[in-house]
Amino acid sequence: MASNLIGAQEHSNEMRTVAQMVAAQLTRAAIFLVLTIKQGPEHAATIKSFCGDLASLLRAVEFRDIEGQLSCVMGFGSTAWDKLFGAPRPAELHTFREIRAGARHAVSTPGDLLFHIRAKRMDLCFELATQIMARIEAATTPQDEVHGFRYFDDRDLIGFVDGTENPRGEEASAAVLIGEEDAAFAGGSYVIVQKYLHDLDGWNALSTEEQEKIIGRKKLSDIELDDSIKPSSAHNALTTIVEDGKEVKILRDNMPFGTVAQGEFGTYFIGYSRSPRTVETMLDNMFVGRPPGNYDRLLDFSRAVTGNLFFVPSATFLENVTEDQDSGDLNNEDQPAIADSSSAPVEAEPSPSNPSAGDGSLGIGSLKGERRHE
Repeated sequence: MASNLIGAQEHSNEMRTVAQMVAAQLTRAAIFLVLTIKQGPEHAATIKSFCGDLASLLRAVEFRDIEGQLSCVMGFGSTAWDKLFGAPRPAELHTFREIRAGARHAVSTPGDLLFHIRAKRMDLCFELATQIMARIEAATTPQDEVHGFRYFDDRDLIGFVDGTENPRGEEASAAVLIGEEDAAFAGGSYVIVQKYLHDLDGWNALSTEEQEKIIGRKKLSDIELDDSIKPSSAHNALTTIVEDGKEVKILRDNMPFGTVAQGEFGTYFIGYSRSPRTVETMLDNMFVGRPPGNYDRLLDFSRAVTGNLFFVPSATFLENVTEDQDSGDLNNEDQPAIADSSSAPVEAEPSPSNPSAGDGSLGIGSLKGERRHE
């Protein structure tokens, strides 16, 4: 994918694994497409054939405005992976695990394919999405399509700044790209997406002070509340994950969306991570509570209406998929075009034209105003 990829470290055999543009610079516009694959070998063959062509399709659209920072990440759900590629499979890939706790419900919804399309301008996103669907429309069924936008100074529709403490540069790569822990899929990443709808009338009926205690930050300045006054149920408290004394990072690129005439206002959460367990722990804390019952009060005003987990393989993997390959062939030693990731860890760097993770990524918490692993 030329300029829209993150290059990984070269291996001793002079080949390299190239990651998809997971850590692309944050942009003003995005389209999120979730699709399912129709039954039948001919439809699976269509998707396989498309995988190898995505890079050239992206280049063709990108070249029309090289400064537009167009990028596209393609992910696969657990069922789709088995259908298309078989074994071996990414170690932690599974269907999104729904969570029920009282009136709170993190739903699990259908989804075989995810396309996360980003650019400075919506027309670039729209054109690429159109070209993608022209290729695979006959083989897929749309499940969800969201057009996201940046809202003023990176605020969510609830009025709080959405996470600005995304990891950057090497820290971002370390947070989202798989390494030696699953060497066959080094350079890949996991991503969880959820669409949240907000009860803005109910939210706006709260005082600013009440809102700030739910989020854990000042509304105007975005300064984090002091621990002496911040409730343990604050959004940013529950979505901060610490292991062995160190905060575990994820990379978020949440975006507001809505249809004003229909009264629909929401946040599309998208969180990339090296392991899905990090985001899953955040969601458990939010919906069930830490400890149980001490849940995220933001969920009294925001409800999840979709939920999916996808695996994002390396760009090298995608570009070597062929229509006539049998499931499992892609990871066979006889496929020389894919670098042996076990020989060295993947250390991604931002490509020259697309610096990695910029600031204001809307955090999950971006249903909040927190900036850390929210």
